[in-house]
Amino acid sequence: MSRRSLSLSTLSVIVAGLGASTVAHSAGFQLLEQNASGLGNAYAGSAANPENASIIYYNPAGMTYLPGFNFSGGVNLIKPSFKFSDNGNSRNPGVPGIPGSGLGGAAPTGGNGGDAGKLGVVPNMYASLQLNEKWFIGLGIGAPFGLMTKYDEGWAGQYHSNKFDIKTINVNPSVAYKVNDKFSMGFGLNWQRIDANYKKKTVVQLPVPGRPVFTNGDADLDMNGDAWGWNVGFMLQPTEDTRIGLSYRSKIRQTAKGSTDIDNIGPTRQSVSFDAKANVDLPDTLILSATHQLNERWELLGDISWTGWSSIPALKIRNSGTGAKDDELPLNFRDTWRLAVGANYKFAPDWKWKFGLAYDQSPVHKEQDRPTSLPDNDRYWFSTGVQWQATKNTTLDVGYTYLYLRKTYIDTNSGNALAKGRVAGSYDSSGHIFGLQVSSRF
Repeated sequence: MSRRSLSLSTLSVIVAGLGASTVAHSAGFQLLEQNASGLGNAYAGSAANPENASIIYYNPAGMTYLPGFNFSGGVNLIKPSFKFSDNGNSRNPGVPGIPGSGLGGAAPTGGNGGDAGKLGVVPNMYASLQLNEKWFIGLGIGAPFGLMTKYDEGWAGQYHSNKFDIKTINVNPSVAYKVNDKFSMGFGLNWQRIDANYKKKTVVQLPVPGRPVFTNGDADLDMNGDAWGWNVGFMLQPTEDTRIGLSYRSKIRQTAKGSTDIDNIGPTRQSVSFDAKANVDLPDTLILSATHQLNERWELLGDISWTGWSSIPALKIRNSGTGAKDDELPLNFRDTWRLAVGANYKFAPDWKWKFGLAYDQSPVHKEQDRPTSLPDNDRYWFSTGVQWQATKNTTLDVGYTYLYLRKTYIDTNSGNALAKGRVAGSYDSSGHIFGLQVSSRF
């Protein structure tokens, strides 16, 4: 039985997104939506804006600006859209097959897959506690990576991807130390759990004596794993009105294990199962942020961030079981930059208007490197929101972002034209994010 198509399937799911049950909304499969209070600013100033306990994720040093006990919890609802259009050059797998298998390199006839973007939910929860004048501790729970796409059955790229649903949970205990009134530092550990389910058509070789005969089956992959990482942050306040934040999150080397079941093989609809394992270095990130209180009404925010996506130049899958083979998928991810600017306007004693703009670079920059599971492109954020000071110690944030992506072109065989065929065309993509955050101090 040919395992090349199957192993590349497993690779795709790891690349496509080890994250929450949602579409990724930073470029690549990173999720910036670790709170909703920063959504209205397009997360500008994220590492220098300790307005609630969610600063734990972006810069743990910011806890030193939160006296007493602080709690913040929220959710982001994310509605993406990925609509593929075939340009007439897509092809089924090129191996010879039996009648009705859909193999042999013919043009696919199953359509463009509909809208692959589905509604996703990204929750978050944080708490911080001041121990004394100098020391602070905290805990954050969120999902920093994620991706979900689902195509209509039988679509033109069904040998590349039909569906995957990836979830993570990231638990981030942290500590911060206030050196003096102008400088603080913080450190955190990260435990991250991954669960992945991925489905697609796959090419299967039948054990026919005398010559190879190929058919197809339905591959269903389930994998999970967990790993540890760390993060560190610094906060500098050179003047009463200006803060500067610098934070770094380490790579996390994930080892995901599980099994792949292939059902409905050939005319007898047989099934087979294999063990699967994959290692991937999730990228490290660096954020430099600044905020400035211009006057009583206006606050300015900005940041520049770097993500080390080149940690995933290619992925290798190790498969075990009768007929299993290892394989490798080239990705050629590049490191990326993100730029964001924003402002807050206090238009009433208890009300603040937030807005922001951001440019988010994609790690995928060539048509042949773009997988159907991650039809990514550079993203532009247009964000706004409001904050209400409901009581002396409680705030409510509501935010909205529209994500604009230029037409995205794809022409890929995922490293194996014979087993997966060719997907050639373009995507019309966009996204909407709605967020709600409640924060209190006790």
